[in-house]
Amino acid sequence: MSRIVRIHEYGDASVLRIEDVAVPAPAADEVQIAVKAIGINRAEVMFRNHAYLQEAEFPSRLGYEAAGTVVTVGADVTGFAEGEVVSVIPPLDIARWGTYGEVANVPARLVVKHPAALTFEEAAAVWMQYVTAWGALVEQAKLGEGDFVIVTAASSSVGLAAFQIARMVGATVIATTRTGAKRQALIDAGAHHVVATGEEDLVARVMEITDGQGARVVLDPVGGPSFEPLTESMARGGILLEYGALSGEPTPFPLFSVLGKSLTLKGYLYSEIVSDDAALDRAKAFIVAGLESGALKPRIARTFPLDAIQDAHRFLESNDQIGKVVVTV
Repeated sequence: MSRIVRIHEYGDASVLRIEDVAVPAPAADEVQIAVKAIGINRAEVMFRNHAYLQEAEFPSRLGYEAAGTVVTVGADVTGFAEGEVVSVIPPLDIARWGTYGEVANVPARLVVKHPAALTFEEAAAVWMQYVTAWGALVEQAKLGEGDFVIVTAASSSVGLAAFQIARMVGATVIATTRTGAKRQALIDAGAHHVVATGEEDLVARVMEITDGQGARVVLDPVGGPSFEPLTESMARGGILLEYGALSGEPTPFPLFSVLGKSLTLKGYLYSEIVSDDAALDRAKAFIVAGLESGALKPRIARTFPLDAIQDAHRFLESNDQIGKVVVTV
């Protein structure tokens, strides 16, 4: 029996329960991992709250990210041996391959032997944020030297990952945040410029920063009323990648900005990369190289023990963090 986090109903963080569960042997194409650290994501909060793309079948496991050591491998798996240190690229099913607990079975194609210099906590904080940001900025927007990119929800783990990836390819980062309270922390984390949207005019500041050109790329998980000023801040022919709906308010369609600037607005899902073997290989190569060189360095906001999984979720929901929330096992 292993200690596994499950939910028996939708609700607030109190529905997360640690239970003794018999974890089956891995399937033929899976690797079983003894989990040492878990990366916590907003997707899991949304799943718990019944606000996610996937429905739960109770009792349900959950969790996308983990790092640990290989326990055993499925019959068709090669390239991994017992005791090897690995981390997990989030799979496409949040429940079937749930990582919250002492043991997890995960698809072998999504298991990575990460650079040895990473701690378990850092390795558990790598893949969701960097694959998400890489897929949007590099694979789809073709971000490169001389580009300006606006990153909203900038203190999130994906936001901070976007800073580092943008710098790797020579782009300039304009981070947005509601107030100036996190300004210096975001500069320290790699943003070139910070706009406090509750205190400054976003469009005016972006035009000032870009000498009137606007930003060619926008990475946004918020939507809602901020969508319109974001498009007004963009350069002609720019692309906005929308990968979330944190606002909860209606998102107006900015018709005149889109027409007048020939903008591309694209809904973007992390699964676009994970479901494509060639794109996934490109993501792995870019991210591992960045981790090895030090250009990519996951930032951990706070760690919690497994027994405090409810508190970890509550802290993530507080929006007080800058970086990744990690649970140790």
